[in-house]
Amino acid sequence: QVQLVESGGGLVQAGGSLRLSCAASGRTFSNYVMGWFRQAPGKEREFVAAIHWSGSSTYYADSVKGRFTISRDNAKNTVYLQMNSLKPEDTAVYYCAADRVKYRSIVTTTPINYDNWGQGTQVTISS
Repeated sequence: QVQLVESGGGLVQAGGSLRLSCAASGRTFSNYVMGWFRQAPGKEREFVAAIHWSGSSTYYADSVKGRFTISRDNAKNTVYLQMNSLKPEDTAVYYCAADRVKYRSIVTTTPINYDNWGQGTQVTISS
């Protein structure tokens, strides 16, 4: 089991930036793919970005590609989501999650493949 705590959310104007952090404790963080998801009011949870356990590859939803960057620091057991050029449609609760499988060879975007979730951090973008 791993415990995940997100931080860094807030209220910013469109075009602004935020950096989300997710601190992990418990099982060995560096062995697992990590992902970011988001859920807006009245909508289903959707994939945002994910990073391979080694940090060697990343994957992004089309809606955030070129604007968001996921990274990880395995020495600090932390995964980050740098969000630039924010839009009102990015408003949501953002969750980080840890893959249920150790050393998965590919980055997975499917929520069911993640078995540990943080409590979420609210991101609100004003127009």
